[in-house]
Amino acid sequence: MNSDSPFLDEDSIITFPNPALADGDVVAVGGNLSPGMLLSAYRQGIFPWFSDDNEPIVWWSLNPRFVIFPARLHVPQSLRKRIRKNPFRLSLDTCFEKVIRGCSQAVRPDQDGTWITEGMIDAYSSLHRLGYAHSVEAWLDGNLAGGLYGVSLGRCFYGESMFSLQSDASKVAFTALAGILTDAGFGLIDCQQHTRYLSSFGAQDMPRRKFLERLSFELQKPAIRGNWGSLFPDFPKSNLWNELRGRVADQ
Repeated sequence: MNSDSPFLDEDSIITFPNPALADGDVVAVGGNLSPGMLLSAYRQGIFPWFSDDNEPIVWWSLNPRFVIFPARLHVPQSLRKRIRKNPFRLSLDTCFEKVIRGCSQAVRPDQDGTWITEGMIDAYSSLHRLGYAHSVEAWLDGNLAGGLYGVSLGRCFYGESMFSLQSDASKVAFTALAGILTDAGFGLIDCQQHTRYLSSFGAQDMPRRKFLERLSFELQKPAIRGNWGSLFPDFPKSNLWNELRGRVADQ
């Protein structure tokens, strides 16, 4: 974290350069990962992405942006079958740091190393303690099999990363999350950049200006802040989850 930049608490606001006017995907360089700076960035459609805590932080607003509308989630047939077998126990916000460290250690094709540095782990763990960052966990035989984490503001969920130690663990966790987000009135999941993994769920590219407009709309809705394990005690039950699991009787 850059000590030359002021530490901003969660109620502090900093104005970034307008991403709608940016010539390219990089909006700013520098600053730190204090709560106020991170939350200010997310509210303006910007996120940090860099590879070394000793390097300046790079702030991005990609054009186009890769997004999912939760109510339009596509669940592949193979994943539907996996969910019907119900192999995992799912939970919310029970071991955030363990999930983010699992994501940092995941081996990904065509990627050398990780952007989830120790500084990032500390920063997002702070957001979790403040009730803004959340994790979804998939358990198998009492062991963490996979999961994901992200940030929630208004009724937008900013997906950060996911990992699996067992086949389909993160996919099942993500599907369950999308179900409760839909029921809670979330209109947007920000996936940031294009991946084949998320395109299988119906994620699509959105021009940056349109994304910023939709984000502004979702941020006007009331936030659901706190420990989601307590706020969603029936997780993973949702209309989507009941539909997917209810088809067991039809087989």
